Amino acid sequence: MENLAILLLVIFLVAMPMAYCVKEGAEEVDEWFDKLPYVKQKVTKLHFFFHDRFAGKHNITAVRVAHGPDTDKSPTSFGLVFIMDGPLTERMNPTSKELGRAQGLYAFSGQHELSLLMSFNLVFTTGEFNGSTLTVLGRNPAVLHREMPIVGGSGVFRMARGVASAKLRSFNMTTGNALIEYNVVVMHY
Repeated sequence: MENLAILLLVIFLVAMPMAYCVKEGAEEVDEWFDKLPYVKQKVTKLHFFFHDRFAGKHNITAVRVAHGPDTDKSPTSFGLVFIMDGPLTERMNPTSKELGRAQGLYAFSGQHELSLLMSFNLVFTTGEFNGSTLTVLGRNPAVLHREMPIVGGSGVFRMARGVASAKLRSFNMTTGNALIEYNVVVMHY
């Protein structure tokens, strides 16, 4: 079994073509950094919707992967961890044009208040940002409007920093569907 896991890892890392990767190698990245002192910083504003489905039988985009010994007794679900890979769409409708994916994890991190630790990448799969990512890492409190830091990026968003503002648009505990609207402002080169 261990040999199979190693083989699959090698295939994934070495042989499998990466559909949404930056097409630059180490030399191109070095050249990019050499030009950096002469490049003007850009500001990009993005708007999209994240569709999170953590329950039900079909199209699940977030799965529970860990919990603490008392998570089920906690009023804030403290210790509960999900891995996610959900669509980012142009409009609120889940069948609207997909711009990319939100891939990463969220953990219920508040013992006394409902808040999450978010660690995820916004992976853009179409348009001018295809193959580029933004990395979000921060606290996500259970309030209507929240703000999380963008701590980095790749591709077009190399050396990015900024803010991801999120607003809960709908949440249905029965179906496990959540819709979050994002407005992102990012500085990059």
